[in-house]
Amino acid sequence: MASNQFKFRSKVWLYPGMVGWHFVSLPQKQSQGLMRLFDGLTRGFGSLPVNVKIGKTNWKTSIFPDKKAGIYLLPLKKEVREKENFKYGDTITYYLRVLV
Repeated sequence: MASNQFKFRSKVWLYPGMVGWHFVSLPQKQSQGLMRLFDGLTRGFGSLPVNVKIGKTNWKTSIFPDKKAGIYLLPLKKEVREKENFKYGDTITYYLRVLV
């Protein structure tokens, strides 16, 4: 796997107060590694552009830092959740390729 490609496994959760927004939290150790590795290459709000693969579905998006928790958050599009048949509370495997 190239140095900008990563594999994760996380539980899907709902963002409180924003109906319908589903996320996974990247693990803290790996999030902090990404923050160090790509320091200075982030975009608005500290985001990193990524290509994501879940099952057979690929799409471009960004991961966003939760500075309080020291992790990155990955938003999960409804289209992807429906296509790959996962929901809130499921644990999913996903692949990220950082696009910077």
